[in-house]
Amino acid sequence: MKMVRDGLVREGWRAAAMPLQQSWAYGEALSRLGATVVRVGLMTPSGARGLAQVTARRAGPLRLSLLSRGPVWDGAPATGEEDTALGALGRAFRPLLATPERSGPGLPLVTPRHRAHLDLAADPAVLRARLDGKWRNRLARAEGEGLCLRVGRPDPASVAWLLHRDAALQRARGYRALPARFTHAWLAFDPAAALLAEARIGGRRVAAMLFLLHAPWASYHVGWSGAAGRHTNAHTLLLWQAMLSLREEGYAVLDLGDVDTETAPGLARFKIGAGARVAALGATVLLPSW
Repeated sequence: MKMVRDGLVREGWRAAAMPLQQSWAYGEALSRLGATVVRVGLMTPSGARGLAQVTARRAGPLRLSLLSRGPVWDGAPATGEEDTALGALGRAFRPLLATPERSGPGLPLVTPRHRAHLDLAADPAVLRARLDGKWRNRLARAEGEGLCLRVGRPDPASVAWLLHRDAALQRARGYRALPARFTHAWLAFDPAAALLAEARIGGRRVAAMLFLLHAPWASYHVGWSGAAGRHTNAHTLLLWQAMLSLREEGYAVLDLGDVDTETAPGLARFKIGAGARVAALGATVLLPSW
């Protein structure tokens, strides 16, 4: 297993199909927030090439590295080569917590999560046919509500408004997500790397969704809906229109985030009903350093 830290160019990294946490922009955003970001190239004996983005922070005298949803492979590694690569990364970045796309070596700390992935390559008629029947009915009702929609690149004021609403929702419901400063750092690196979908009634915002773009993938990032938005099924229409816009721009996959049928069953049904397939990740593990 050959590991290379030099000679990796941004164009080559961006050409790969990356989940958000392995994208170049994600690393740049975390760098702006003070994290150390190291990008590594891997070459296996069988010829498969991998890319791994490792982030690290210090907590007092301790330094902890994180590999989330990597490595990403160009070509299929031979049997055992992915485990070998994770072992090599564990020795190079110690201690290293990893959440690979598939289960591998290491001490399990968190059970495997599941993600909802939407394939955007099909024609719009096929995408609509893939919708769950109840989801499609809600979409049809939302289309008849007279909502005023805007789908496009976000302006700073709209992003600030949405992040403020989301922060209030997090406090009310007692959950945590990526901090607002991450979103600002992402947009500071590339203001065009986001898509904002908004719904208004009488000029008043009733719902919004923000997506982060890391071609050929896009990822749902944050959303909010008020009472009027929920009553008119605005989020259903916003997601549908965002799917069409991203498809038109050439995006192949929309990652809708975690699927948790135990603590958030309604949200899980919403994502699956949109036609997403559920993909299992590997467990979060502490990789051995020997």
